[in-house]
Amino acid sequence: MRLAPSWRRGGIIVAKVIHVGSWGDMGWKMSEEGSSRGEIFVVDDDPAVRGTLSAILCRDGYEVVGFAEGTAFLGAARAREPACVLLDVYLPGRSGLEILKELNAEEYPAPILMISGKGDIPMAVEAIKHGALDFIEKPFRGSTVSACVQAAIAARSRRANVNGLNGIPAFAGRKSLTKREGEVLAQLVTGASSKEAAIELGISPRTIEIHRAHIMGKLGAKNAADLVRIVMSERRG
Repeated sequence: MRLAPSWRRGGIIVAKVIHVGSWGDMGWKMSEEGSSRGEIFVVDDDPAVRGTLSAILCRDGYEVVGFAEGTAFLGAARAREPACVLLDVYLPGRSGLEILKELNAEEYPAPILMISGKGDIPMAVEAIKHGALDFIEKPFRGSTVSACVQAAIAARSRRANVNGLNGIPAFAGRKSLTKREGEVLAQLVTGASSKEAAIELGISPRTIEIHRAHIMGKLGAKNAADLVRIVMSERRG
């Protein structure tokens, strides 16, 4: 398998798989027509990072559209829906966080994964509060990127027609939670561990803990048991 030569138009760089190839013993093979598993948007001003991510994701059977800055990405993101978005924290012009806010990422249908360096983690955490699903830390392994993207897409499919707070009674503070916080809370009150909740929601256990801290702060819970008590108190009443 190889990549077609990339082409550029208005700050957009596109790479596609053009050769049939089988992927070892992992059970996946491109069709003779070169069918795609979906389109991934990669937003990063570093051409080396875009090239690396394109190679990883095209190898997995996706078509990759690269953006060097946020304006071109926002235009494409509003015009069509990719399977997933990888968005760098720092970009020329608008930051990744500003782009999340403008896109209203919490309601955007495709999962958005932030790309961040070690020094960018506080901003990546802030991005999660504004709708990013999770973050991938630089330097990254190809296997990590593949796993994160595939988990995010699979979780999106599972959650497509599910309200995160379904089955949870009304309780004080419920309206203060974001949609994703509601999804995390629904997992926690059933007794799921951070690892179990992470698998179900397609994010990392570390991100589950970030959401847990935000939820507990909003609801005034001191610990996990207190969180369950707050949520279930209305039902008992």
